[in-house]
Amino acid sequence: MTQQAMTAVEKSAIRKISWRLVPFVALMFFINFLDRTAISFAGPNGMTQDLGLSAVQFGLASGIFFIGYILLEVPSNMALHRFGARRWLARIMISWGIVSLLFTWVSSVEGLYTLRVLLGIAEAGFFPGAILYLSMWVPARHRSKILSLFYLAQPLTVVFGAPLAAAFIEQHGLFGLEGWRVMFMGVSLPAIIIGIVALFWLVDSPRQAKWLTSDEKEWLSRELEAEHNAKQHKGHQGVRSVIGQGRVWVLCLIYFGFIYGLYALAFFLPTIIGGFQQQFGTTFNVMEKGLVTGVPYLIAAVVMFFWSRDASRRGCKTWHIALPALTGAVSVPLALYMDSPFTTILVIAITASSIFAALPNFWTLPTQFLTGASAAAAIALINTLGNVAGFSAGYITGALHDATHSYTVPMFVVGGFMLLSAVLMVLLNRSRQPQPASIAQEQ
Repeated sequence: MTQQAMTAVEKSAIRKISWRLVPFVALMFFINFLDRTAISFAGPNGMTQDLGLSAVQFGLASGIFFIGYILLEVPSNMALHRFGARRWLARIMISWGIVSLLFTWVSSVEGLYTLRVLLGIAEAGFFPGAILYLSMWVPARHRSKILSLFYLAQPLTVVFGAPLAAAFIEQHGLFGLEGWRVMFMGVSLPAIIIGIVALFWLVDSPRQAKWLTSDEKEWLSRELEAEHNAKQHKGHQGVRSVIGQGRVWVLCLIYFGFIYGLYALAFFLPTIIGGFQQQFGTTFNVMEKGLVTGVPYLIAAVVMFFWSRDASRRGCKTWHIALPALTGAVSVPLALYMDSPFTTILVIAITASSIFAALPNFWTLPTQFLTGASAAAAIALINTLGNVAGFSAGYITGALHDATHSYTVPMFVVGGFMLLSAVLMVLLNRSRQPQPASIAQEQ
């Protein structure tokens, strides 16, 4: 086959994956993040009052999700590697949809805590599994593009999910339920439905994809096999070796900073917007709050798309990750000193854009030096320890707010963790020894 023909096959194969697989997995991620953060919409719209939650109890309920999630993250990703992504991702989605639906009838703080833990157990492994799944479909040079398209689902979850949640909340009285309970029902059912569809839509490898031509299957399989062999030849790549790799642990800490910022915003932004009336004398109805909540994430989605496109064109550089982290570190506390809802939301949009600009590029790093079971373990480990921040962000933000009666200190803490991510990314680049086709290939 000529090089020109190879180029044509490559373009065709990547285009088909971009249109066939990525949007569906992104839809799964959209529903996943919406169900996980639905509590942030329910809290200021009746749930906090009905269940008698303080800010620290709400923060604990938001973050306690990650206890079960963290404990089962690595085992879940190893199971995906063993049993195949199609069945495992579908199983996860159906399970979390059923648990999420039960929030419709929660009646106590203890019940809320229990369901949040169970939701974390049900969701464990989905995100790193989706990252691993898409990474196994394309060669390294295309992963930044593919993962950025996938990651668009996360900010767009808030852009479209916040007004959607508001629309459900406004259906107060439907089936005799409070609005926030209707919302939980409305956002949970799609998870079960799409989970069932996933069993028929997803395939585990390019060779099983009937929508690829024989030439496309051959090219993808050859490229991916060559990458796999190249990484294997660098040395033992077993699961145990991941634990001893310093780079993996540094990546865990970098990811921790981003996730701390992500969930501090996700869980508390609707509450902060709800406080605009007291702070600025501005009143929003439920739908307007949902629309305003989505604005920073819409801007973030646009920024992420073009930032990741630049990373794909240039090759992912250290500054593609470190610069957004630094920008977010500065902008988070700056939002506290704005004098209007407009300027506050604008600065929050800069923070959200910074987080989402960095994340898809960050996830190209582990699969540059790991493959197979070791890649599955490393991605799950990074996501597991990084998601300790998911618990920490909710609980610490709520506790600091209760202690200080302000979001000033909590948001400075967010900025500090994002600054840590920026510093560690730079140090990781500078401290590298002669590396085996690792992160340096993209620097």
